[in-house]
Amino acid sequence: MRKRALVTGATSGIGEATTIKLADLGYNLIITGRRKERLTALQKKLEPKGVSITILAFDIRQKQEVDDAWNHLSAEELKIDILVNNAGLASGLDPIHNGSLDDWEAMIDTNLKGLLYISRLVSPGMVDRKSGHIINVSSIAGVEVYANGNVYCASKHAVQALTKGMRIDLLPYNIKVSSISPGMVDTEFSIVRFHGDKKKADDVYKGLTPLYANDVADAIEFIVTRPPHVNVNDMLLMPTNQASAAYVHRNNEERD
Repeated sequence: MRKRALVTGATSGIGEATTIKLADLGYNLIITGRRKERLTALQKKLEPKGVSITILAFDIRQKQEVDDAWNHLSAEELKIDILVNNAGLASGLDPIHNGSLDDWEAMIDTNLKGLLYISRLVSPGMVDRKSGHIINVSSIAGVEVYANGNVYCASKHAVQALTKGMRIDLLPYNIKVSSISPGMVDTEFSIVRFHGDKKKADDVYKGLTPLYANDVADAIEFIVTRPPHVNVNDMLLMPTNQASAAYVHRNNEERD
């Protein structure tokens, strides 16, 4: 019988790339996100691989929407072997005294509360079956704080703390809990952070070669394919041009 994975934030970037990797590994999938048209396009792309694709379109920040979507799943679909908590965002890049409350709430509601809403629904089934794997997509921002990152960094530090707490709580039930913390990844991340300002987003990666979504998905593939007795607690993944959250090397050469 095929195993099943649920991936949040599957409409683009790391979530979409991870979904494709898991389909290639033969997992049936539940993919979630706000943009139903993108989920549908991904479903059509992956179904020829012979796997089942269930789409759930909802805003992960809205608990009622999360619950309503969950209640539409069949008993078989509720048997989730892997949960990839990928949905997340950065909104704004301001010093704390100029920060936008709307930006703060968007980050806390998505990165922290949304992760909790999904995990609270999925984890009891894993406990009952005494099997499962939860992978939380964190960030270098969950390891190091950088200027003007304040609330985003705080939300990702919380993801790191939750990952450790989950691992302890779920240890007696044979459930693996991992996190992956990428550095700079060229996805829609910076476009969202700068509220659609593409020039500002492009400048983030100017003069260097960042990670790409598929690089992170490759690492997640490694995490989920370890043997039963091996758990990757945390993986810190950086582009060669980045030494830490604040230190990058830029040059005038074209990106690869």
